[in-house]
Parts: sequence; C-alpha cells; structure tokens
Amino acid sequence: MPPGTGEVFLRAFKAEAELELWENAKPGEPFVLLRTFPIARLSGKPGPKRREGDGQVPEGFYTIDRFNPNSRFHLSLGLDYPNASDRIRGDKNEPGSDIFIHGSNVSIGCLAMTDPWIEEIYARCAAARDRGQRAIRVHLFPARFGTEAMRALERRYAKDAALLAFWKELEPAYREFERTRRVPPIKVGAEGQYLVGSLAR
Repeated sequence: MPPGTGEVFLRAFKAEAELELWENAKPGEPFVLLRTFPIARLSGKPGPKRREGDGQVPEGFYTIDRFNPNSRFHLSLGLDYPNASDRIRGDKNEPGSDIFIHGSNVSIGCLAMTDPWIEEIYARCAAARDRGQRAIRVHLFPARFGTEAMRALERRYAKDAALLAFWKELEPAYREFERTRRVPPIKVGAEGQYLVGSLAR
C-alpha cells in the first residue's frame, strides 16, 4: 500500500479474530478500510478485562500510548488499559496492565498478529504519529454487531444481564462508525459507563 497521508484507526473483533486498519485522507475526513488482518492468537473469553491475571483481551475504547520497536514480541503497540472505565469497573487494586498489539503468535490478554503483519500495522501507526496524530484510537468489540457471530454470543450469554448491558454500551460506537466512517466522540460516565455520540457531548 502507498504511504498514508491522514489519521489511522484500528478496530478488532474477538469472535471473528480480525483486526481492521483504517485511514483517512486528512484529519476529520471519513475513514477508508485499508486491510483486515487475521489475529493469530488472543486469549480469554467474550467480555471485558476486569483484573490482573484473568487472561482477558479487553473490550472497549482505547488509544495507543506506547510504541516499542524492541519488543520481545518483535514490535508492539501498547494500549492505554486500564482506561477510565476500567479503573471504575475493574479490580481497584489490580485491574491489570500491559495490553499490546504485537507480533508473534502467543497471547496472554494481547492481540498477537504475527511478525509480518505487525510490521505493517506498526509502520502505519508510527507514520500517523509522526504526522502529528496525537491519539490513535483502537476499538475492541466482542464481534461485529448485527451479525450471526454477535447473535450467537448473545444467545450463549443470555442469562448474563450485566455482560449484555455492557455490549449494548459498545454497540452505538460500532453503529455510528458504520454509518459515517468517522470515529464518534466517547466519554466515560460516573459509574464507568461508555457514553457515545450525542451522549458524550
């Protein structure tokens, strides 16, 4: 792919084991899907990460806060987990940390992309950072909403009202991006709930 010119945005879907790389022509413009990468390995089960050692890949809304070109997993992009929501809803003493998108094919709470794929993802994100993008956003979903994969999760966890309610908080961000190809504003409420779009303003 030719060198990018705008912002970068990442979306990952745990059930489908896929990570999408999006880019726009310039800040504020709609995003275009550049590539969908298979996730080589992710650990845990559907649902958010709430404590150290649970092996969970998080679900929610994050930004990349670290670039490590010398990772023991080839290259790695660190997420700002725990975010404001996680700090309210997760274990107050040990919510966990060090969640990465990285190379290799092993995972304990991270997205392992293999070395060749992380090279492309890392290069795109680093280039966007160098162009001045201050917050490279990463949305982590249980599955694509409205698909059979998501419906299967909802049937499987039909008795887990709290988990279904959490997923309902995530869905508006997915729907809004699908409609506009722009990342909606997202804030965290007093109880740790995600507020998306007009609710975040």
